[in-house]
Amino acid sequence: MEKRKIGSNLTKGLPEAKRRAFSRRSVLALVGTLGAAAPFGIFGGARALTASGAGSLSYIPGELPICRTGASSEELQGPPRQLKIAWNANAACTVAAAVAKERGIFAKHNLDVDFVNFGGTTDQLLEAIATGKADAGLGLALRWLKPLEQGFDVRITTGVHGGCIRLLGSKAANIDSLESLRGKAIGISDQASPAKNFFSIFLAKKGIDPTQEVEWRQYPANLLALAVDKGEVQALAEIDPLPYFWLKEGKLNEIATNLAGEFADRTCCILAIRGSLTRSELPVAAALTRSIMEAAGRVASDPADAAAIYSGYGGRGSVEDLATMYRSHTHHNHPVGASLKKQLLLYTEELKAVNVIKRSTDPAKFAERIYLDVLS
Repeated sequence: MEKRKIGSNLTKGLPEAKRRAFSRRSVLALVGTLGAAAPFGIFGGARALTASGAGSLSYIPGELPICRTGASSEELQGPPRQLKIAWNANAACTVAAAVAKERGIFAKHNLDVDFVNFGGTTDQLLEAIATGKADAGLGLALRWLKPLEQGFDVRITTGVHGGCIRLLGSKAANIDSLESLRGKAIGISDQASPAKNFFSIFLAKKGIDPTQEVEWRQYPANLLALAVDKGEVQALAEIDPLPYFWLKEGKLNEIATNLAGEFADRTCCILAIRGSLTRSELPVAAALTRSIMEAAGRVASDPADAAAIYSGYGGRGSVEDLATMYRSHTHHNHPVGASLKKQLLLYTEELKAVNVIKRSTDPAKFAERIYLDVLS
């Protein structure tokens, strides 16, 4: 292991030879002793790695080194590890978490997961994860990247799926193409929404200035279709499930989704894990990442079951409609490692081009800082 100062590491002060010889049995014994003196739970101290061997380090600039031994193991040892995941139960795109819980996938990976239904801002959500009020969260990359510029101590470990962002145009106003949007108004649920961010990028790539040639008007999400009906806007951009249901009503044209063209293989929903957890318990971070990826794969292979689970958590719509909606997403696509980092880099470059990410941000360094490969 590279010689670096590692805060309050369990082996601090030991000679190099003894640090290398520090056995898994010794770590477990010490953790057991500490556990008797401290409360077990999400707000307690970080648990030590229980994997054997010295492992290798992956260095993230400005971060403590991470010992990777055991991250590739499929089985997390010891009693089920309790975790809290922050999510929005009403968001159809986070269904993989519910599937993982209801179909025993978390349990299979020796995790005992509780959900925190979070209704605050993205900044508050990321702060909750960074400060240990939650261990991880699911959300949309195009909403999270701008707040992540602030330096929250969280790491994105996998993409979950793509395809849940839609741009719909009014049939009555003959909005059926990107070109027909010039000089028109687009309804959005907030000025930092992933839908606005994505379609600003998409319009710019198609030669339409997203700040000068269209107008973005904000409404409550459930009133966007009504705003189109009243002629206050001629199009809307929002995340599923609402736009899927509005499209089904027949008054709107689907102009594009976030799977159009070069974005066909991009992820939109992501899993982010507390940075301190990835450093102190990498196998736990790996188990959580595998669980979400496995559950997302199950959504792809059995969308009807996923729809039933989402309905059980309060999701609106019939199981049949929700299953069809899930089939239109790419829940089989969950990039990790270099592929994930590349996608985050591309999004950062694109958000810089439409003045969302600061011009001074280096996309490559930013992507390196916010992602982590916990599986290799």
